[in-house]
Amino acid sequence: MDNWTQTLGAGPLLGIAAGAIALILVLVIVFKLHAFLTLIIVSALTAIATGIPTSEIANTLISGFGSTLGTVALLVGLGAMLGRLVESSGGARVLADKMIEVFGEKRAPFALGIASLIMGFPIFFDAGLIVMLPIVFAVARRMGGRSLLLYGISAAGAFSVMHVFLPPHPGPVSATDLLGANIGIVLLAGLIVAFPLWYVSGYLWAKVANARNPLPVLSLFGDEKDDVQAENPPKASTVMLILAVPLVLILMNTLFTTLGTFGAVDTENPVVQALVFVGTSSIALLISVLVAAFVLGRARGVRGSALEKTLESALGPICSVVLITGAGGMFGGVLRTSGIGDALSQTLGDLGLPVVVAAWLIAAILRLAQGSATVALVTAAGLVAPAVAAADYNPVQLAAVVLATAAGSVFAGHVNDSGFWLVGRLMGMDVKTTLKTWTVQQAIESLMGFAPGVIV
Repeated sequence: MDNWTQTLGAGPLLGIAAGAIALILVLVIVFKLHAFLTLIIVSALTAIATGIPTSEIANTLISGFGSTLGTVALLVGLGAMLGRLVESSGGARVLADKMIEVFGEKRAPFALGIASLIMGFPIFFDAGLIVMLPIVFAVARRMGGRSLLLYGISAAGAFSVMHVFLPPHPGPVSATDLLGANIGIVLLAGLIVAFPLWYVSGYLWAKVANARNPLPVLSLFGDEKDDVQAENPPKASTVMLILAVPLVLILMNTLFTTLGTFGAVDTENPVVQALVFVGTSSIALLISVLVAAFVLGRARGVRGSALEKTLESALGPICSVVLITGAGGMFGGVLRTSGIGDALSQTLGDLGLPVVVAAWLIAAILRLAQGSATVALVTAAGLVAPAVAAADYNPVQLAAVVLATAAGSVFAGHVNDSGFWLVGRLMGMDVKTTLKTWTVQQAIESLMGFAPGVIV
């Protein structure tokens, strides 16, 4: 691939991408072809249409699939095991009851969203969502079982807001560096806008989406009879401490990584390296599963083959989620390899728009075209960096440009984004429903996040 150069311009590439997306929607919605097969077929056709060398198409498909799967499979698999242990022990039901007791039935979605905002500060979007879903499902089931989106979108929207707008998540950190902004001011600005962004795009939109699309709660981590039959359920405080394990470990990773960036700690120190390692998302979840297996399993008399079967039962339901999400990453990877991002970058680089508007628009178009929010954010930030440097902005204005670029990068995630498939499948939505709920949520979040940049 190093010797291959894309000869098609932005126009033809955009046309191919639009045609590929339309084909996915037709095959899945109209012809009811399984999403996994659809994504593989369309990915291969897109690779051919964009001129990727035939000898490299298979490698391109596998690379896009594998790079997504490597992260997603570990997180979803370990998260499902953790969720199954919490659910089968009766812990999810106990915690749901406690939340409803403390906050009341009407405030339960709000409380779940606030908890997700807090968890989303150090934890990446997909890992945080997996950890929170057992509680989301338990609360939704406790409240009648037909209001999944009210709780699910509220929680997922919170994780999305934190992941997109706040350091130390990789997108905003990279954009802050490229645009020469002060990371402390970006963090403060992100914290100021995070709650109103989530309240409208997550909480309020979840109410609308749920009213239009009442969905039953999945049995991804177990079902209602597990809660009823669970003997000697753990205390709510025990469950909260177990769920706090990955949060603390990942926060520790974030803290030491950030301090190392500023030279405040020695990143070559073996102790620091060990703490960063155990705070890696997948390792933190692994440790959490082991802790849960002991506290919720062995310590309650569930051991040996019974504990093994409990963990094994968690993996079957999430196989489809993992494979479809990996295939979504494959499609996005093909679009990126085809050079559509580079072609768009060259075309959009000189729009003659105000810098903050250009930053949002470039990031939004790149997001729509190739799927990855991080790629869209970093690419857009790099494109507008010279104009930002020439504008002589003050630190607050620089932070506003970073947030505007981040807002553009989350705009209307759809079928070329692996996160679209992850959210949709974890919540049991078909493609049409995911477009009407999650894609719209991402669009609202993007437009609202753009507003502060324009005002400043």
